[in-house]
Amino acid sequence: MSGTKQAAPAGSAPKPKAGGGDGPGRRLITYLEPGGLGGGLPTAGTTVLAVAVALVLSSLLVAATGGSPSDAVRALFEGSLGGPTAWSSTLLYAAPLLLVAVGACVSTRAGVFNLGQEGQLLIGALAGAWVALRLAVPGPALLLIALLAAMAAGGAWAGLSSLMHRWRGVNIVVSTLLMTFLAQQLVAFAVTTPWLLQETRLGNATVSPQSNKLPEGALLGSLGQYPNLQINGGLLIALVAAVVIAVLIARSRWGFRLTMLGLNPRAARHAGVRVAAMAGAALALSGAFAGLAGAVLLTSPVGTNRLQTGISTNIGWDGLLVALVARNRPLLAIPVALLFGVLRSGGGFLAATGVPAFLVDVVKSLLVLAFVIPPVAVAAVRRRREARRASAPAAPARVPEEAAL
Repeated sequence: MSGTKQAAPAGSAPKPKAGGGDGPGRRLITYLEPGGLGGGLPTAGTTVLAVAVALVLSSLLVAATGGSPSDAVRALFEGSLGGPTAWSSTLLYAAPLLLVAVGACVSTRAGVFNLGQEGQLLIGALAGAWVALRLAVPGPALLLIALLAAMAAGGAWAGLSSLMHRWRGVNIVVSTLLMTFLAQQLVAFAVTTPWLLQETRLGNATVSPQSNKLPEGALLGSLGQYPNLQINGGLLIALVAAVVIAVLIARSRWGFRLTMLGLNPRAARHAGVRVAAMAGAALALSGAFAGLAGAVLLTSPVGTNRLQTGISTNIGWDGLLVALVARNRPLLAIPVALLFGVLRSGGGFLAATGVPAFLVDVVKSLLVLAFVIPPVAVAAVRRRREARRASAPAAPARVPEEAAL
């Protein structure tokens, strides 16, 4: 009968939602946009209060672990902003964080919540290391090829999740997260396999699970020399990427369609947007930026310029948090990435004050919650008020006195 809902054939894949996007991404846009449910002056006031509470709780935690809050703040400042060397370290960390955050802003605006930046970063570093160590290309061309290979690999790795969602209805949040663990195993296999990327054995020396050091032509240069302030090329790449993506989102047709897709896929489809293709491209672009961040970690002085299993150091996860705190705005992600760079660079100095190093992650989490929760809370209050107004009985119409007579 026409009114009877037919059951899906056995063994068939669940049909993905229209648009290829995920609900979490669309809700993030709705809550975190300035004009959304969670925008406005109430959110600003609530955010200031939440940040103050987070700082107070952080001080109490430092005191509870036997440290001095004032000494901890002083050590954090000296290790991250206390001099040219400290500033150089902070900026080195801020660059890959900003790249990951810019990619997360793109995918989330399309309504696709990418949770696999850590794995995409690792795959990008893997591809960049392979190209840099295998190709015999002279000069800076080798660096350019390695960066492009890292972007392509990271984008392809994220694109696999888009294809799984398109063909088999696999949830993008789940698939991108789980593929991170697969990426970790691939990198571990590559750096422990002699014919792949494990370092060359010299005589009877013991080899470590890492690649050979990248050639000089594949390394990013820096402006300035130690012990003066050094600005690495990775930071310049990240700043240019943030500005370009911000302009495209705000001023281009692509940015308008991207935001429309994130807010309402059905309206985007009626407007002529190829929603599935655009959502998949946004996810791939997010992965490409994460892959580029992996190449920056590999080719900049922040590490050893070798591919190692722990090369990411949770930069992918922290970059996603940067995007959340910045409310999916690439330009706002610049100071937020700098803040997270301060926490990373100065976190190592806290041990001298008796504060456990893991407490930096706790402080980071409290700050993220302080910036993310207020829009959601304000939106919930507004919805409750609107529901009460809708359910309240309408006031009886007032009859004019002339009509009553």
